Amino acid sequence: MSIKYWSRMFVRTMLVGGLITVFVGLLIQWFEKGGSFMGFEAGELFFVSLWYLGMGFLFSVISQMGYLAYLMVHRLGLGFFRTLWIPIQVGLIAFALFDLVYFRYIIFANEGDSIYSYVLVAALILLVGLAIAFVKMKLAEKKAVFIPSLFFMVVITIIEWFPALRLNDPVWLHLMIYPLIACNAYQLLVLPKFIEKSKQERLMKQKEKIIELK
Repeated sequence: MSIKYWSRMFVRTMLVGGLITVFVGLLIQWFEKGGSFMGFEAGELFFVSLWYLGMGFLFSVISQMGYLAYLMVHRLGLGFFRTLWIPIQVGLIAFALFDLVYFRYIIFANEGDSIYSYVLVAALILLVGLAIAFVKMKLAEKKAVFIPSLFFMVVITIIEWFPALRLNDPVWLHLMIYPLIACNAYQLLVLPKFIEKSKQERLMKQKEKIIELK
């Protein structure tokens, strides 16, 4: 893919992350204020939104770094493990979800806390991952992309979410996970379109050069 289309994808992913974070952040503020923004002045609300936008840009960059890392790991996995790479990814998905439940419960749960809330978080991430992977499979018309897509949406998202997981602050957990999921899904689904546009543009330029030589 050319720099032109890669930069377009980069900027659009940043906008996705920024806008989702602003929306989630303001929604959190709205709930914390008892369902109202009455405690905010217009200028204060603007600067709060601007701060959320900046955080969203940062989350989108984390997401894009994660996607680049995933593409490299996937290529290496196919090269080293070949047909074993698919079952290895399934195992890593299960391991990541188990870690998300078990270790968070062991480290952060208070006495008497139920494990079900921790299971619910992992289940929701898995369900979203399954949905996005299914859409990706339908768009690509290839069953082989389902497990790699699910691996990216589950394992890589959890790794990207790690800074908030360490804090275990409900505000940061919510503030970070939604833009990460949105940015990861966006990149996964639109990358083939940008690659195709880049190829078409390259072919057009080659045809123009041939015509000029004639």
